Amino acid sequence: MTAMDDRPLDPRTLVSELEGHLLIEAARAEGRAEAVRFARSLAWLTDTQREEVEEAYVDNHLALARRSWERTARRGRELRAEYEAAYHALRRRLCTAFLLGAVVVLAVVTLGSVGAR
Repeated sequence: MTAMDDRPLDPRTLVSELEGHLLIEAARAEGRAEAVRFARSLAWLTDTQREEVEEAYVDNHLALARRSWERTARRGRELRAEYEAAYHALRRRLCTAFLLGAVVVLAVVTLGSVGAR
């Protein structure tokens, strides 16, 4: 499978895009269902007004969902950066401890062989 410019498509990119479209459609369907339920409670609306209210409700629902997803993604990036920093710090400490241990072992072996002569 290739893109329009003959570059091969990355399957992960396709899956991510498909998931995004499915997520948006699910949010849109959820918004429509809630919009219909809300508009029904306003029995005095004309059909045109009801459609306008439903459309505005769906738009607001999608905007709210998008902001929520953006906050979640931003927090995920923040947490990833925090965990990566902690991982790198632990890795540095482990490497330092290993090198220090190797130096101590080497010193003991060297001193032991010098003392045995």
